[in-house]
Amino acid sequence: MNAQKCCEYCSHLVYDEEYGDICEINMDEDEVAREYTHSDYTCPYFHFNNEYETVNKQI
Repeated sequence: MNAQKCCEYCSHLVYDEEYGDICEINMDEDEVAREYTHSDYTCPYFHFNNEYETVNKQI
């Protein structure tokens, strides 16, 4: 899964009305550059946004 696909399903991705989709993780410039230049980059902060996991805990 490439970096753009990972971001789509990550729980750290939030929507901001002013900026659109943004990542809550404060990455430094090197990490951001690595994310966009390397096709095989995997984000170390990726956490799958599984909303069904939360629902199962409530049952």
